[in-house]
Amino acid sequence: MIDLEPFHKIAVLAAKRGGRILKEGLRQEITVSYKGALDIVTNIDTRSEKAIVALISRHFPDHRIMAEEGSGRKGRSPYQWIIDPLDGTTNFSHRFPFFCVSIALEVKGRVRLGVIYDPVRRELFTAEKGKGAFLNGSPIQTSSVKELYKSLLVTGFSYDIQTDPKNTFDHFINFTLNAQAVRRTGSAALDLCYVAAGRFDGFWETKLRPWDTAAGSLILCEAGGRITDFSGKPYSIYGDEILGTNRKIHKEMVQILNKKNT
Repeated sequence: MIDLEPFHKIAVLAAKRGGRILKEGLRQEITVSYKGALDIVTNIDTRSEKAIVALISRHFPDHRIMAEEGSGRKGRSPYQWIIDPLDGTTNFSHRFPFFCVSIALEVKGRVRLGVIYDPVRRELFTAEKGKGAFLNGSPIQTSSVKELYKSLLVTGFSYDIQTDPKNTFDHFINFTLNAQAVRRTGSAALDLCYVAAGRFDGFWETKLRPWDTAAGSLILCEAGGRITDFSGKPYSIYGDEILGTNRKIHKEMVQILNKKNT
């Protein structure tokens, strides 16, 4: 079995370093560039990513790196770091304080370590495969809600929402009519952590990238949750759909996601 402690330590240091840059960035000038009509990057994203990648590279120079803003590194190592230096960029660009740093370590194609840091609330979510999930060092677990109509759900919309007819609006409407309430926060990584901590009961979204979900999906599973695609089949961070729940409402959510609207 791989000893993940050395990787865990550096991942936490890197996440906090990136988080510090983000928090300081709120008080600085934020410049925005557009990767698409709604897909943006700021000068603070890139600053955070460079700091995170530099730290990881110094300790693990042979490891592969997949980072959202392009500071990655290819190679043949079985270890790959998956980094989102700022999940919730639109929130951040408006100085809306809901965003985070997300770092995961994939070993031989499987995510083994996840670290997500919210610098505004100073909340550090962590998980190692098979060892449970934690918030600031204390164990967390998913909620005990058993019925969908009593649940608080969360979702997000893809950047091509204005052009793609498969925009999940039907799902949003269906869940709003069948759950207690639905929220949209703007950070998929934190959404997954909030399901893990029992603050939300379920989460669904489409067209996310590996850096959006790699760390959060492990944290949720280690907290006792369940993650699949919309049909209930095994989830891949490289897939197109994600459904994460407290397990207890998973079947009901799959049924709603596959409901035929007339």
